[in-house]
Amino acid sequence: MALSAPASAPPPEQITVHTASRALELRYASGEVLRIPFELMRVYSPSAEVQGHGPGQETLQTGKRDVTLTALAPVGTYAVQPYFSDGHESGIFTWDYLYFLATRQDELWQDYEARLAAAGLERDAPMPTQAARACGH
Repeated sequence: MALSAPASAPPPEQITVHTASRALELRYASGEVLRIPFELMRVYSPSAEVQGHGPGQETLQTGKRDVTLTALAPVGTYAVQPYFSDGHESGIFTWDYLYFLATRQDELWQDYEARLAAAGLERDAPMPTQAARACGH
């Protein structure tokens, strides 16, 4: 699935990390309030580790249902960098990308489930180790 965020999503006025429900809440000046599950953020991290460096290089993420945010750092005035409980911390989430994730959740979950099915994987399967993904030589 092509991950194309809107060109000019508004910056949120307030960001709240809801640890118990594992969701990031975004409040906008318009009064709009959106929530993004941490799992969705982790599965669709914009990092090269997840997205690869080009088409076809994506790494399908599994076992992320219970992932939490351990920290959330600002990146300039345009983004945040979440630190996830599984050690992932290389994705920078722009305001545009967060808005995209928040407003397109239904189709993103459907795409994720379809990719899991096509790979013969389940959502809660553990991620393969680097050694398991290597060619064995």
